Parts: sequence; C-alpha cells; structure tokens
Amino acid sequence: METKQEQYMAQALALAQEAADAGEVPVGCVIVRNGEIVGRGRNRREEKQATCSHAEMEAIAGANKLLGTWRLEDCELYVTLEPCPMCAGAILNARISRVWYGARDGAMGACGGVTNLFMESFPNPPALVGGILEEPCRKVLSDFFSGIREAERS
Repeated sequence: METKQEQYMAQALALAQEAADAGEVPVGCVIVRNGEIVGRGRNRREEKQATCSHAEMEAIAGANKLLGTWRLEDCELYVTLEPCPMCAGAILNARISRVWYGARDGAMGACGGVTNLFMESFPNPPALVGGILEEPCRKVLSDFFSGIREAERS
C-alpha cells in the first residue's frame, strides 16, 4: 500500500514524464498544503529558454498565485530530483516546511548531493526527507539521458 508521500511523489513523477516527453530534463514537483496539491511544476527551461524554469520554481510560483502569498510555511514540496542551489534558495525564501525528494543529485544537489544549504544557519530551514520512490525517479532520468546518448550515436 502506498503512503501519502508516495502518492504525492507519483504525481511529481507524472510531471517528470511530461517534461521528458517534451524534451526537457525529467524533473517534476508538487506542493501540498493540508492534503491538497496547491502547486505543480515540471522543468520548462528549453520551452521557455529560461534558466529559472526548474520544476520547483514553477511549482512555487503556482502555489504563490493560488494561495495569494509568497509565504508557504504550511506547505510541503515533493520533487523527483534533489533540489539545486537555486531551488533550495527559493525553498528557503518561501519558508516551505518540508522537502521530500526522490533521487539524489551528485552533480548539482544542494540538499546533500554536493552541499546541504538546509544545514546552514539560514532562518526557517525545511525538514528534509530523501529517497521517496527513489528508483522510479532515478529511472526516468537515466532513461531520458540514455535516449539522448543513443540519438547522438545515430
């Protein structure tokens, strides 16, 4: 039986697959408040040609708009890949209470993969839980990059 965390991460994974189908690095994110998804995002950097169009940034913007506030202290964020420094900074600034992530990012991860911004002395750091549906989160990424490498060989 799936936990509620796995159910939310499955929603983020569906967004990651949407990103992959659109030719974007497959990362998806949902923001939850009181059991309701209030923000959704997926990578859109190629589509928008915008550095900041990461899944977390898109989901935070959606939650801000829906809730009418920049303060998301009563929200939890679910993302398929460990947040990068930019996204970790946005999470800190939004005051999100908890971050759940799937796969670790050894290249750009700012929640333990390379560094952990949430361990620094910033105010309002979120609680952090990694490894939620880790294998499916890792697989959508590895399948995407394998496809790119295969296309480059052709």
